[in-house]
Amino acid sequence: MTPLVQYLLLVAVGIFSGFMSGMLGIGGGSLRVPLLNLAGLPLISAFGVNLFVIPFSSAVGAFTHRKNIQPKIAGYLIVGGIAGSVGGALLAGIFSKLVLAFIFVGISILTVVGIYLYKLAPNLSANIKPGFLNVSLGAAFLNLITGMRGGSGGSLFPPFLKAIGLDIHKAIATSLIVTIFTALSGLVVYFSRGDIMLLPALAVAAGSIIGSRIGSKLSLKTKSKWLELSLSVLVILFSFLVVYKALL
Repeated sequence: MTPLVQYLLLVAVGIFSGFMSGMLGIGGGSLRVPLLNLAGLPLISAFGVNLFVIPFSSAVGAFTHRKNIQPKIAGYLIVGGIAGSVGGALLAGIFSKLVLAFIFVGISILTVVGIYLYKLAPNLSANIKPGFLNVSLGAAFLNLITGMRGGSGGSLFPPFLKAIGLDIHKAIATSLIVTIFTALSGLVVYFSRGDIMLLPALAVAAGSIIGSRIGSKLSLKTKSKWLELSLSVLVILFSFLVVYKALL
C-alpha cells in the first residue's frame, strides 16, 4: 500500500466513524480502532489516534446538537468519565483482550436493555433519577472498561443516558459534549508514552470532522425510535466485534 493510498484510507475511516459519531452520539472508537488497525496502524497507536480524533469530531457534533445538550448532566458525566478514562488508559493491557471483550459484551447488553427500560419496566424507569451519584459513578465505570481498550466511553454513554430517563436526542447531544473531555483526559496518558502517530491522526481527524457534521445534521431530522433502534444494533454489533477480534 502506497503512503497516498493509506492516507486516503485513513481519511475515509475518519469520515465513516465521524458520521456515526454525529448521528448517534458515540465517540466512534468502537468503529475507528478496529478500522485503523486493519489500515495498518499498531493497536496501541490506533488507541492513541482514536483519542486524538474524538475531541475534534465530538466538538463538531456537539455544536450541531447544541440545543439538546443538558449541561447539568454533562457536568456529572465529565466528573466520573474523566476518572474512569484516566484509570482505563493507565490500565490498558493489564487484562487479556478476551476477558475484557466479554465484560464489554455484558455491559453493552445491559445498556441496550436500558434504552428500552421505559417499556420493559416502566415503574422502575420512572423511579430512576439522573442525580450526581448514579450518573458520575456510572460514567466512571463505563469509561474504566472502555478506556482499557482505547475508547472514551462514548459508545455506551447515549444508551446509559437513555436508561436514566433522557430523551434520545438529548442523550446523543450530551454524550457528544462529554466525550470531548473524557477523550482528552485519556489522550494525555497516550501522548506521555509517545503512542500518537501525528500525521495519521491528522488525516483521520480531517475526515471525522466532515463525517460528524453530516451525521449530526441527519440525526436531528431522524425520529427517536429509529435512533434508539440504530444505537441498539450498533452497540451490540460493536460488542461482538470486540469478542471476534479478541479470539483471533
